[in-house]
Amino acid sequence: MNPPKYVIGIDLGTTNSALAYAEIRADADPFAPANVQLLAIPQLVNPGEVRDEPLLPSFLYLPGAADFPAGSTALPWDANRDANPPAVVGRLAQKRGIENVGRMVSSAKSWLSHSGVDRTSPLLPFRAPEGVAKISPVEAGRRYLEHLRDAWNAKMPEAPFVDQQVLVTVPASFDAVARELTLEASKQAGYRDITLLEEPQAAFYAWIERHADWRERVQVGDLILVVDIGGGTTDFTLIAVTESNGELSLNRVAVGEHILLGGDNIDLALAGVVSQRLAEKGTRIDSRQLQALWSNCRVAKEKLLEPGSKAKEQAVTILGKGTGLVGGTIKATLLREDIERVLSDGFLPVVASTDMPARQRRGGVQELGLPYAADAAITRHMARFLRQDGDLHQDRDLRQGDLRRGPSGLACPTHVLFNGGVLNAQLVRERILSALNAWLAEEGMQPVKPLSGEDLMHAVSRGAAYYGLARHGRGVRIRGGVPRTYYIGVESAMPSIPGFPAPMKALTVVPFGMEEGASIRIPGREFGLVAGQPAEFRFFTSVTRRNDEPGDLIEDFGDALEELPPMEATMAATEGAPEVVPVSFETVVTETGMLQLWCVARDGRRWKLEFNVRERV
Repeated sequence: MNPPKYVIGIDLGTTNSALAYAEIRADADPFAPANVQLLAIPQLVNPGEVRDEPLLPSFLYLPGAADFPAGSTALPWDANRDANPPAVVGRLAQKRGIENVGRMVSSAKSWLSHSGVDRTSPLLPFRAPEGVAKISPVEAGRRYLEHLRDAWNAKMPEAPFVDQQVLVTVPASFDAVARELTLEASKQAGYRDITLLEEPQAAFYAWIERHADWRERVQVGDLILVVDIGGGTTDFTLIAVTESNGELSLNRVAVGEHILLGGDNIDLALAGVVSQRLAEKGTRIDSRQLQALWSNCRVAKEKLLEPGSKAKEQAVTILGKGTGLVGGTIKATLLREDIERVLSDGFLPVVASTDMPARQRRGGVQELGLPYAADAAITRHMARFLRQDGDLHQDRDLRQGDLRRGPSGLACPTHVLFNGGVLNAQLVRERILSALNAWLAEEGMQPVKPLSGEDLMHAVSRGAAYYGLARHGRGVRIRGGVPRTYYIGVESAMPSIPGFPAPMKALTVVPFGMEEGASIRIPGREFGLVAGQPAEFRFFTSVTRRNDEPGDLIEDFGDALEELPPMEATMAATEGAPEVVPVSFETVVTETGMLQLWCVARDGRRWKLEFNVRERV
């Protein structure tokens, strides 16, 4: 494998995906601009027509036998140009899927985050008719990632994708399984050197990359709120500006919980408005037509809200229930005022900072669809995020008093950075700013300042590429030290005594303040790992023992350490026979806040224990 020439940042989005890149140059001035570039993505826009587009719509169409003429959906890099591949990805998939929603895969990323289903099983398209072979959310992600890989190889043949350093972004609120499955989809797509990065952080890196004078725009004590509203999720992140060794430093201090609420919800609400208008005129549509109307409303909304648009309405058309193609169509109209009303009243209502998201009483039996947020009011979710009483993760150099709070305890940002396609709409940005400023005024604080000037559709991919350079010393890194010390329990080698468990020691595996993205090899110690049978792994933590070093073995710790819920796992054994394997430990804290404790045998075998070490709100 050749050393990487480029870092590649991939935004694997719910609605659109993007790719940015930057050259790694060992002789480059570390203070010079990063020179991040975007890759135009070749894709089908019509049967037989391939065109470069700035984004790859995250849609996949599973064609029937008579959907397209032979060879009309082959791409330039397909081995057999006379045959149609089993799926179409991108712009054509989105266009054809609007006409036949039962064959279109959409929102695969949202399904990837759904812990209530088997995300590796064939689930999509969710409401596919009989005869359509479904695929899993992981498979859909793999197809999008493969298309981006092939597009790169077609555009950059002198630098094969497989040799480059790749960063793939995920929502900050993705759980461990969703992150692992994203990595699995990437590996299935032939990616080798992969790092996951959270989307809000990537968006902030993009702002830094575009503003070399960022140190003049913020100062010590500032608190930056990143509001990320994409096609499927809403994420909130707080970044504090602190001082380290006389220089400005950036610290991620809080990450919000998983909120399945975004552009998909808005599009469905708009479809509901149009459907109701049709019903008032005597035309009722069924559930399958509503799915088509949902997709049409997404396209109409984007056209009405795109920058510079002055249109007041947009036509939407869906197929009727009859067999005639023209005579069976139903025509309707989406109005700009529909969008404004739905956003203002439903998704961005005026609320107090003390208003928390409502809990909806759920039916006892439910369809296994996506677990959307019960309360659609984004402003209430934002209020809850900012009103966590002292639960924000504190960095090792960030004292509680340094986190900017109002008299009522509300975290009070000085700046806000917007990210995500939904925030392309000026109306959405204005409503969020209005809510924030009203809350800040009640706290006696100055209005928040927007950090503007970003291309919201490409910020995440650009920021990921910039972060890749920062890992090579070519940029600023946002710090995110682990706020506790972590230990694994080691059972003492003592004779068994009836009625008394074996004494437990605690081995330090993560020191206080260990940076995310760092790794440690614990030297000079081996322990016996039980393999081939179920075993219980016990972990401990401490917020007060800040000087324990990796490899320190703590005896008789009593109540000094807090025990975490134990983890039960069966480690694979050679030939399946139970054994006790001498192992040493390696610790990795990933960029997404996961502790990976690797147990490494002398013969090279490796086992992984993993859990989240990031405190969330």
